[in-house]
Amino acid sequence: MTRRTAAALGLALALSMGSVFAAKAQDESPTAAAIALWQEDRTQIFDAAGLEMAELAYIARLLVIFADSPAQPQFQRQLELLAEDPEALALRDVMVITDTTPAEANAIRRQLRPRGFSLVLVEKDGRVELRKPDSWSLREIIRSIDRMPLRVQEINNALGRG
Repeated sequence: MTRRTAAALGLALALSMGSVFAAKAQDESPTAAAIALWQEDRTQIFDAAGLEMAELAYIARLLVIFADSPAQPQFQRQLELLAEDPEALALRDVMVITDTTPAEANAIRRQLRPRGFSLVLVEKDGRVELRKPDSWSLREIIRSIDRMPLRVQEINNALGRG
């Protein structure tokens, strides 16, 4: 094989692999992309647009914060409360999702049907465990999570009591 043929084959292989990677990236759903980002840094906050709750089942607990606007005082206060210790939620496999655009009616908003400001905690199995019409402290959120049956099971498994 000549050097020119080998170079042409190498270029063709590189181009075909590039198109495979590009196709794979295009095929990845917004939820799959969010999961990958969340697994790298569990303290990130995600926008609800394009996310599907069913794809998040058994991967993360969801703490969904709805508001009519990002400037809504309850929404701002909730973000401040969560910023006090984002690692506490990360340790409990909580993905924080926000939705401040009610007019767009994304899939999560349609499924959870909030009114105005709403804090919704969804267990890993998709069950809504908590709905609050006002901001809630991180301590109260963590207490609620730690009482959930799946979380209790996780704690017992970690302690070898499984």
